[in-house]
Amino acid sequence: MKRLRNILLSWIMVTPVLITLMIAYNNKMDERYIDLGDDAPISSELHPVVEKNKNILLEQADAINIDVVITVGTRSIDEQNELYAQGRTTSGNIVTNARGGESYHNYGLAIDYAIRQENGVITWDTQYDGNNNRKSDWLEVADLAKDLGFEWGGDWGNFPDYAHLQMDFGLSINQLQNGKRPAYDKNTEEGA
Repeated sequence: MKRLRNILLSWIMVTPVLITLMIAYNNKMDERYIDLGDDAPISSELHPVVEKNKNILLEQADAINIDVVITVGTRSIDEQNELYAQGRTTSGNIVTNARGGESYHNYGLAIDYAIRQENGVITWDTQYDGNNNRKSDWLEVADLAKDLGFEWGGDWGNFPDYAHLQMDFGLSINQLQNGKRPAYDKNTEEGA
């Protein structure tokens, strides 16, 4: 009985500390996000940090003789639903499991890329080595992107998307659907 009382007393003493830490953590997390509410608009342009890092990626790839083409940036809900229908209710192969509102593209947080060959043809061949350094240009670009903070869809286990790069800023699709957006500090040009 005495042992149980000591355990309860310990919890009573620790609980306020844990609550204080949780509040402090949530307050810090709140600084990283803007809550636009349930009626938050879908983005029509890339988040400034994604845009900046996309441009850096293009420059870095160019410096190693890889011509990267950004094939998609933001995507509307209707465009996403059309893409989702492909291979399901319309012809073609299934290329996404994300319906409208379920893609980071819908929030300006993702881009897709391909490689332009020397002859001008755009390729999605992940083995292509146009700069002749015995490394896949595709994987070189993915590595550059990851160094810039992008998540690469080629690392996804169930449904790899080799053309996809995203920055989620710690936000889930559910949070984005509920109006949360990454904060942006114009003075430092960084996401919070």
